Amino acid sequence: MNTDHETSDSGGSDEGDRRAELSTPAVGRLSLYYRELHRLLASGETSTNSRDLGAMVNVSPAVVRRDLSSIGSIGRRGVGYDVAILAERIGAVLGSGVQWKAVLIGVGSLGNALLRYRGFERLGFSLAAAFDTDPAKYGHEVGGTTVRSLDDLEEVLATAKPELAILAVPSEQASQVATRVLAGGIQGILNFAPTTLRVPPGTAIINVDLASELQQLAFRIQNR
Repeated sequence: MNTDHETSDSGGSDEGDRRAELSTPAVGRLSLYYRELHRLLASGETSTNSRDLGAMVNVSPAVVRRDLSSIGSIGRRGVGYDVAILAERIGAVLGSGVQWKAVLIGVGSLGNALLRYRGFERLGFSLAAAFDTDPAKYGHEVGGTTVRSLDDLEEVLATAKPELAILAVPSEQASQVATRVLAGGIQGILNFAPTTLRVPPGTAIINVDLASELQQLAFRIQNR
């Protein structure tokens, strides 16, 4: 039974406080809700409920309702949530209403795939440039982004002023590259290098180790 409650959205004056109070797992789930809501919008759906939204991301309806009420979005009993309004609300909390510039360093197999991913623009991210150390790649466009020499990094950071950097470099290069992008004004790093980077306080970083994630997946399969 859908137990979404009547709509009550308290607006944006305390939005920063809500963001600060959200746990890391809750932010992760909000990002998944946001993705699925845009899929619903693309298919012409106008409403959803906590049960269906939870099923899409494999969490319980109670968790969905708790997450959404924490950002001031509460559904209407018997109706659920307006998909467009909820997507806009979550996007505002996650910062997707702001246009973020990013640079990508490392155009190997993973970097190449990231450059071709079309979901960045939909979520409010634009790739200002991509960098590599292989001269054979310089000047080539991948997914609409031109690959430049890593020697040009500081110049591009100074002129384009991106806020985010995506690192898809070997582990032995990651620390040095992170130091350079932070010195160039980057505020947040998404690190795909198979090493845990430690950055100064005030810098946002997410370390994504694909091999580690696969290990955790294998463990779950063995112990279910």
